[in-house]
Amino acid sequence: MESKKIQVGNTAISYFDKGEGKTIVLIHGFAGSKLYWEKVLPDLSENYRAIAIDLPGHGESTMGFEKNSIEDMAGLIKELLDTLGLEDVTMFGHSLGGYITLAFAERYPQYLNGFSLIHSTANPDSDEAKSGRETNAKKVLEEGMDSFIHGLSQKLFSPANSEVNAQDIKTTVKIGMSTSIKGVVSALLAMRDRPDQNYVLEDSEVPVLIVAGEQDQIIPPDKAFTIKKPNIQQVLIKGAGHMSMYEQPAELVRAMEDFLAKI
Repeated sequence: MESKKIQVGNTAISYFDKGEGKTIVLIHGFAGSKLYWEKVLPDLSENYRAIAIDLPGHGESTMGFEKNSIEDMAGLIKELLDTLGLEDVTMFGHSLGGYITLAFAERYPQYLNGFSLIHSTANPDSDEAKSGRETNAKKVLEEGMDSFIHGLSQKLFSPANSEVNAQDIKTTVKIGMSTSIKGVVSALLAMRDRPDQNYVLEDSEVPVLIVAGEQDQIIPPDKAFTIKKPNIQQVLIKGAGHMSMYEQPAELVRAMEDFLAKI
């Protein structure tokens, strides 16, 4: 799939732009890239214009600044949409992408007709998790990416899927290794510093979809399903860990398309 690149301030953002119709924006998770969506993009782009971006320092996007907060990355996406002349979009954020989606929904609600958190949470990091982010940032700076990315890949997928998704696990390692050290460290510290965002879900009146993996080792369902409201739809994908776009792509597409059909 051919990627495009556009300069947004000091950052060159790489993205896929496929299909026609209502616009959906796909934001990948930590140490991922727009390639995370490659198994679901063909189906989604049959009925929608699907834009999948690389976050700063990830994939083919540059790091325009030494570091980016969650709010900074939301602002970059807003500038990208402005540059492309887009508004009234539906945003889907996976993991780190979900944190950015929540920040975007708080700051730029006029752009969204709905949004979704996929294997993500509105909760902040615990003190233990914050300490882990700092340890990992130091480890990457001192030792490089290899050990860290290989360790992360083992947590992304359900242990039950380690054989059937063996090639996908290798793919995520390759994608992870393409992330710049600055991109990884900046994202780790941005996740550490993010606030409790449950109030965004409490206050939002647009349709919201929250997708959790039954066997997610990183964000289990009880951490994903934090707020219950009539406008919030909760979907549990069985047989999936943190990566339903690889583990259960048909089920994820079904959940996304069902949600989009109601907007």
